[in-house]
Formats: sequence, structure tokens, C-alpha cells
Amino acid sequence: MAVDEAKVAEIQAKLEERENHIRESWVRAMEARIVKDELAKCHKTEGVNHYENCSWLSQKYLNMLKENRVKGYKTIDV
Repeated sequence: MAVDEAKVAEIQAKLEERENHIRESWVRAMEARIVKDELAKCHKTEGVNHYENCSWLSQKYLNMLKENRVKGYKTIDV
């Protein structure tokens, strides 16, 4: 049973697209982790003033939590 070259190319393209999607999703998740670590450092260094001085960083982290989730990808039907 011969496999069409077009079908093989289509499957490879879908696999590559899936890998790129997952990679980008993980990069965004790791960016959120870095912001979380910076926020923790800011809280420690600022002491009681961290509510005012770190508020921009906490807003950024909250937005990243909403947007930068690791998302799955649909499986390929072969």
C-alpha cells in the first residue's frame, strides 16, 4: 500500500505546526514564571511599600496568568 507524498507532506506540516504551537505556549508560560519570580523579589525588597511599588508588576503577572496558559493541540487523524 503506497502512501501519497502529498499526504505525508501534509502530516509533516501538521506535526511541525503542532510543535511550534506547543513551543510558543511553553515560552509564554516560562515568561510568566520569570515575572512571578521578579514579583517575589520586589515584594521582599520593598517591604511594606510593595503594594505601591510592585503594583505594575503584579498587574502584569495577573494578565500573563490569564493569557499565557499552556494549551494543548488537537491530535492528527491519520
